[in-house]
Amino acid sequence: MINAAASNEGGTPMNNSGRVQSYRGPFAIMTTLFFMWGFMTAWNDILIPRFKEAFTLNYFQAMLVQFAFFGAYFVGSLLYFTVSVTAGDPIAKLGYKNSLVMSLLVSALGSALFWPAASATSYPLFLVALFVVGLGFAMLQIAANPYVTILGPERTASSRLNLAQGFNSVGTTLGPLIGGYLIFEYFNRAGANGADSVKVPYIVFSAVFLALAAVFFFVRLPHVGEGKIERGAGALKFPHVVLGIIAIFMYVGGEVSVGSSIINFLGQPSIAGLSPVEASKYVSLFWGGMLIGRFMGAVELSEMKSRNKQFLLAGIPVAAFIVLGFISGWTTVEHYLPLLAACWLLFRFGKANAGRTLSIFMAAIVLLLLTAIIAGGRVAMWCVVGVGLFTSIGWSNTFSLALEGTGIFKSQVSSLLVMAILGGALLPPLQGHIADIGGLQISYIVPLIAYSYVGFYGLKGHRIGRNKAEAAT
Repeated sequence: MINAAASNEGGTPMNNSGRVQSYRGPFAIMTTLFFMWGFMTAWNDILIPRFKEAFTLNYFQAMLVQFAFFGAYFVGSLLYFTVSVTAGDPIAKLGYKNSLVMSLLVSALGSALFWPAASATSYPLFLVALFVVGLGFAMLQIAANPYVTILGPERTASSRLNLAQGFNSVGTTLGPLIGGYLIFEYFNRAGANGADSVKVPYIVFSAVFLALAAVFFFVRLPHVGEGKIERGAGALKFPHVVLGIIAIFMYVGGEVSVGSSIINFLGQPSIAGLSPVEASKYVSLFWGGMLIGRFMGAVELSEMKSRNKQFLLAGIPVAAFIVLGFISGWTTVEHYLPLLAACWLLFRFGKANAGRTLSIFMAAIVLLLLTAIIAGGRVAMWCVVGVGLFTSIGWSNTFSLALEGTGIFKSQVSSLLVMAILGGALLPPLQGHIADIGGLQISYIVPLIAYSYVGFYGLKGHRIGRNKAEAAT
């Protein structure tokens, strides 16, 4: 295995001979994981209306799908953090490859549990299965996100993570399209409980995770990092990390709240009156917007030549619009072009600065959600769907900004940031409770507040205590 502890003054990893290390191969392999957990996570948005109908649930009960799934992120990350404090960083001991293999095996087990849950027609057992899948994904996130950021210089970490998250968004874009068709149509048998339609798809997921575990077991991944095993809660001594944990909590909570409610929101007569199958196309467009924004973010925050950067920054949304038109239908995406133009303009205002871009994009989301709360009909529909485009760079920029300057504590910081995915478990049920009381439209106040905090982190929060972080490393 390659031990790349050395770096030059710019933070670029170098091997023992003094040459700049190239990690394109390992990075390409890692993108398969980002794709897979994005593809599967997006299916939760399909499961919510499916289970709501099959088990006659209210909004709060249906949102427990997200509580179980993202609550597992908190539990798994808390366990990881506790072990790292008492016995040292587990990833430093096991290595990234072994950690990834173990995570995939846990995810395979959780996916397989969908079969007995569907056979027993048990909503609680479905929640248990989702919890187990979430545990596997928690470990994947803890290992994969920092691994991608250190496969190159720290100054371009946001670009690499945006690119990897772009492949994650390929999965979240295709997920609702394929999941909506399979669960609501292909496997939806007349006379059977609706939950029965998830059995075959999730068994296939289990087989895929087992296959990926075998691939990662035999593939050669380089060891990157200092190789030190430190005890204690060193990650918490950085103020910008603590504020970043809150930002990730708010970001994930906001993103999941919006994504989870789109099908039901678009089904309301006062908004669009769409069927679940029709609305799932717009769920795909919501996640497709994240794909577009993340690839644009990877370009904007990279160090490529200015001419190439501007060409790609303009070409990506145009190409994506054409592809989405063919996939989802031109009548579905006809009003999406102004949002794409606004996204391009906001990237120009961001000036390739991760924090500045983050704050600008979060401000755009707050404006969209405020309009969705006040307005109705198609205006509200497109405002909510458009959130996906502007939330795109939120995870990558926040995560990389929180990791900056944390040195040997990167994995521990990552576990705390992944722990903050708990926001995806807590904020959707809160939104669901508000929706049960005052209506789904007013419930968007929850993600509005959440995104407002993320905007603060991009504007100022990520700089607080940075001198302390740099001195400590």
